[in-house]
Amino acid sequence: MNPRQRTGVLLMIGSALLAIVLFFVVSNYVSGVNSKVAPMVTAYSVADGIDAYQVIQSDDVEEVEIPRRYLPEAAVTNIDDIVGRRAAFNIAQGTYIGSDMLRPNSSLGDNEREVALTVDAKTGIAGRVAPGDFVDVIAVLQPEEGPASSQAVARSVRVVSVGGVEVRTEQPSRNELQEREVIPVTLALTPEQTYAVTLADATAVTVRLIGLPDGLESDNRGGEPTGTNTAILQSQIS
Repeated sequence: MNPRQRTGVLLMIGSALLAIVLFFVVSNYVSGVNSKVAPMVTAYSVADGIDAYQVIQSDDVEEVEIPRRYLPEAAVTNIDDIVGRRAAFNIAQGTYIGSDMLRPNSSLGDNEREVALTVDAKTGIAGRVAPGDFVDVIAVLQPEEGPASSQAVARSVRVVSVGGVEVRTEQPSRNELQEREVIPVTLALTPEQTYAVTLADATAVTVRLIGLPDGLESDNRGGEPTGTNTAILQSQIS
């Protein structure tokens, strides 16, 4: 073998070794990339925009495969958790559906309505009432003439949700501003009770919730546990 042939063989061997090294480098790189993006999971994105409070149907969303590491924490990965739910706000096209974008399923019965009102944080419930508890709704009335009085406008009603403390500025007189801490509370009421509680919330001096002991939600308590006194309330206000 002459020197030229020997040089050619060495170059071929070097090229083969370089190709092997390059193969392992590329393989390791691809393996590293796959380990970063895999595994793939199924998410759902908005197909053509969803309006607030719209009931979401299956054709409103599109199935998307996305690496788990890039999936938003709140993203919903089960279509059954999306279809039939209402959007909490407007959702733009292409947005991944998250659990925080969906309104919670209602726990109301067929004869129940949700009514929200605010009660004083210090005197209304004082942090003692939680969702699932039963309360009486009491209105404190102050007619133009005569002493103040209180009236139970709804009895033994279920608390659906209790919000956090909010600070609201009120103006009881022209030259005075006051800050008051209130708590939003949502109640499950019968259609009749909604009118009495709404009227009390709009016209009474204050509305308070009276917590009931466990087991009293079915107690007649001398009359109708879910009855209202709208007519009496209206007459006392007027």
